[in-house]
Amino acid sequence: MDFGHLPVMPAEAIDALAVREGGRYVDGTIGGGGHARLILDRIGAKGALLGMDRDPEAIRHLEETLRPEAPNLTLVQASFSLMEETLAEMGWGQVDGILLDLGVSSHQLDASGRGFSFQKDEPLDMRLDPSDGETAAWWVNRLPEKDLADVLYRYGGERASRRIARFIVRAREEKPLTTTRELARIVRRALGRPGRASRLDPATRTFQALRLKTNRELEHLERFLEEAPRCLKPGGRLVIISFHSLEDRLVKQALTPQRRVQAGLTCLAALTPKPLRPGDPEVAANPRARSARLRAGIRV
Repeated sequence: MDFGHLPVMPAEAIDALAVREGGRYVDGTIGGGGHARLILDRIGAKGALLGMDRDPEAIRHLEETLRPEAPNLTLVQASFSLMEETLAEMGWGQVDGILLDLGVSSHQLDASGRGFSFQKDEPLDMRLDPSDGETAAWWVNRLPEKDLADVLYRYGGERASRRIARFIVRAREEKPLTTTRELARIVRRALGRPGRASRLDPATRTFQALRLKTNRELEHLERFLEEAPRCLKPGGRLVIISFHSLEDRLVKQALTPQRRVQAGLTCLAALTPKPLRPGDPEVAANPRARSARLRAGIRV
């Protein structure tokens, strides 16, 4: 099981989190452990880190590889939207900082076999937690044409959503769609060849939309952002790396501009007036970081 994964904007994330020795932190999307290792290096033996992830494979991998060398690491297989509940169950209370990287890991894209990418022919699953909810195939084959078009437009920003939905419905009338290759072929047929050279495969937005819908990712983020101030100590930091405009908008709305922070009001004040972006060298080394946006806030 290969979980080799380059953490996105690692220096920017750790600096924004203001990790201090002996502190207590949460990596709510621990994945391959790239950011977690950096946090563990800074907190030292007296600090503590809680790592959460919806993907049971990620937790099993880190239990075998990172946990033996980091006794101050606690791993929990759960969504970050359950963070307040998880902290209470552990008796931790409030923490010094929380980090979320909302991107899909390289392992999930390349090696999980769950159909996150159309580069391989895999079952059309797309669930971050294989035991939770319906698969992408269920949505593709069950949603009415109008509802399917709405999903593609809302979550993927796909302007040709109605045409793609129509092609999908026609195809599934002949037989259910069950693999990534089938779906990608239909989307490409619906869109035809791009009028100009494009680095974006025609199926990209459809796959992104179905992943967000299948995993209810925006709903999980909304719930977390409501709870986040209660999870942090006064002065505690929140750092979120997002890859989708809808995610970034939710994070931006949750961070109150510093000029509007009122004395005595518990909220998350923005530390980043504008999102930080990865530099050209990082994008060259890790093209998947291209769309990353980092925002940070502080509990006041």
